[in-house]
Formats: sequence, C-alpha cells, structure tokens
Amino acid sequence: MDHVVPADNETVEVAEGVHLTQLAIGERMSIQHLRMEPGAEVPMHDHHHEQLGFVYEGTQTFLLDDDETVDIDAGESYHLESEEPHAALNRGDETMYAIDIFSPPRPNPGWLEE
Repeated sequence: MDHVVPADNETVEVAEGVHLTQLAIGERMSIQHLRMEPGAEVPMHDHHHEQLGFVYEGTQTFLLDDDETVDIDAGESYHLESEEPHAALNRGDETMYAIDIFSPPRPNPGWLEE
C-alpha cells in the first residue's frame, strides 16, 4: 500500500492561480488535488484520460467545446469523457477546491509542457 501525504508532494502552479498537487498514482488511475484562485482559468484542452472530479469548496465552471457552460458547486461531482475538450474557470469570489481522478494515470497535464 502507498500512503500519500499531500504536504509531502510538490504543489505546481500550472496556470496563474491554478495549483495542482499530485496525490496517489496507481497502475490504472491517479488522483490529484486542485486549487483555483478567483479569476483563475485552465485553458481549453483535451486528453486521453477519463476524468472524474468532486468540488468540495467553491464553484468550478466548465466551458465545453459546444460553447456550453456547466457550473459545478461544492458537494457536486463531474465526469469528462476521454478526448472531451474543456476549459475550467473559477468565476467566484472564493477559492475553489476539488479532487480529480484520471484513468489511465496522469502524473502531469500535457498542456503544462506547452
């Protein structure tokens, strides 16, 4: 068993005001912590990973490829299909916190290296 303590892992600012902390990584999935400051944005992207998430504080707004916007409030979860284009924003006045699960594992987002 791997025991991961978030404070032991580096938190990376992947975009202005967007902070990711890699948590446990297994053979078929990974989990990470997401913190988005008010006004922060993850750019439009897609990935081959299926993504599940749970917002536990604040509101995360997703922009989808068809110009649809979806607000995910605290206590709500979401599912993004593999290859589904999306962007994420924090349009609120408070910091948003969420947990994301990826399958297959995603140690770092591909757009981080761009």
